[in-house]
Amino acid sequence: MQGSEAIIKALVAHGTKHVFGFPGGAVLPLYDEFLAHKEIEHILVRHEQGAAHAADAYARVSGKAGICIATSGPGATNLVTGIMTAFMDSSPVIAFAGQVPLSLIGNDAFQESDMMGITLPITKHNYQIRDQNEITAIIKNAFKVALEGRPGPVYIDLPKDIQSAEVRKEVKEIEIRGFKPVTKGHPRQIKTAAEMILNAERPVLVGGGGVLLSNASRELQKLAGILNIPVATTFMGKSCFPEAHPLALGVLGMHGRKVANYAISNADLLVVVGCRFSDRITGNIETFAEKAKIIHIDIDSAEIGKNVPVELPIVGDAKNVLQQLIETVKKVARKGETAWSKKMRRFIKECNCNIDVKGTPIDPRKLVFELQKVLKEDDIVTTGVGQQQMFAAHFIKRTKPRTIVSSGGAGTMGFGLPASIGAKVAKPESEVFNFDGDGSFAMTQQELATAKVEGIKTISVIMNNAYLGMVRQWAELFFDRRYSEVYLSRVPDFAKIAEAHGLKGMHVERPAEIGAALREAIKSDEASVLDVIVKEETNILPMFPAGGNIADMFGGCIKVKGKFF
Repeated sequence: MQGSEAIIKALVAHGTKHVFGFPGGAVLPLYDEFLAHKEIEHILVRHEQGAAHAADAYARVSGKAGICIATSGPGATNLVTGIMTAFMDSSPVIAFAGQVPLSLIGNDAFQESDMMGITLPITKHNYQIRDQNEITAIIKNAFKVALEGRPGPVYIDLPKDIQSAEVRKEVKEIEIRGFKPVTKGHPRQIKTAAEMILNAERPVLVGGGGVLLSNASRELQKLAGILNIPVATTFMGKSCFPEAHPLALGVLGMHGRKVANYAISNADLLVVVGCRFSDRITGNIETFAEKAKIIHIDIDSAEIGKNVPVELPIVGDAKNVLQQLIETVKKVARKGETAWSKKMRRFIKECNCNIDVKGTPIDPRKLVFELQKVLKEDDIVTTGVGQQQMFAAHFIKRTKPRTIVSSGGAGTMGFGLPASIGAKVAKPESEVFNFDGDGSFAMTQQELATAKVEGIKTISVIMNNAYLGMVRQWAELFFDRRYSEVYLSRVPDFAKIAEAHGLKGMHVERPAEIGAALREAIKSDEASVLDVIVKEETNILPMFPAGGNIADMFGGCIKVKGKFF
């Protein structure tokens, strides 16, 4: 068989059913082979960045590797933003791109780019296949590296002549040197952690994205229930703990909920699972959780102590370590209500402020309120990046894991629409809502054509405030309202853009129209776009400044004795 057939067979052998891609000359042999193999459905995107984001969301929703393909040169470099997005959020994406023939590599040939050099810092590993006999082994290793340990993207460079070359002596195994993730916590550290938790007066559990990636949500909930400990999540960990749970504090950090940040600031122990302590969580590291000892559980040892000093490090898979902790602590009687847990439950109730806001133009909180009403437990929400992302983080409650997908580490505008396509392909039985902003949606709106032609139904709800909303908010709050190049106007008309693609487009300008428009979109068999006109200058609060202290948080719903902190 030729190299291209070996590639397809290797993908099929690893359970691949969908790939997202855009062909070109350097991958023609591979694309020709797709005609002979119907086991894999290829989704033709309209821009390679869309392929990478779709594969990313597919991976996060399904728990499987997401596959994307592009041609060489600019096709390959168009994948880079999506690969970097996946890398920052630990998403198992395997990205293939064509390359010029081996004899031309390094000669500045037409559409040649050094993707090995470009992707080195934004992948877990990258490969350039230089021997067609090694195709099967390299792809096997790519799946292993992408999915095991801390997940992440792998890039594979495909020289054109390798795709056409005959495989004569197939290599089945190539050793991956140095790749041995630690999956179980050290028993002595587990015992110490259990003792610290049981002796703490004001403990808080913090669930990060690693809880979702290791499918450890059930274990996190069980541990919280046994010990009656309130649970905060990072933005990437949102949905790892049911947000309707009486112990759920919600998202912490710069745009987190006040009750979550209050708990972090007043805890005497943090048990942090699968979290890298990004600056958007901690603010000023010197004052972050300064009253608390920290137990940090992570499968990536490089993350432990990197940003925040910890009292007790535990390296291991979140699911395994939480199971070990549960086995240790359940030997002790179940912990009843404490003064701390009672206080947190009260604050949680007080922090659930009314967001059914009346009036025109539409307040974004009203839009979120109406969206929450139609969301079912298994529905999936993707977001673009900006104010709408933080409105979703703060007010949209999710009760099942992997039902909200967003770009956290990179903050990649344009992520929402292609991500909704990938999510829908992964879970076709679920409704998928892309909660987006006008600036973010405009960056990848061409993927409406993908949704139309491929028959992929998603519902884009655009919070259209005519601004680059988050940048405008920062300019208002921290630059004395000096707005520089943040006004977008109401161009384009996104409803008409949808109609131009043969899809349903709706204008929504009054609060009473939101619910009806959402219900109409849900009933439709095709993708829809709701262009919702909201107030131009509305801020998402509470927040604290970049590099500021959590205690400097301003805005929001509740106060304690006149001041929250």
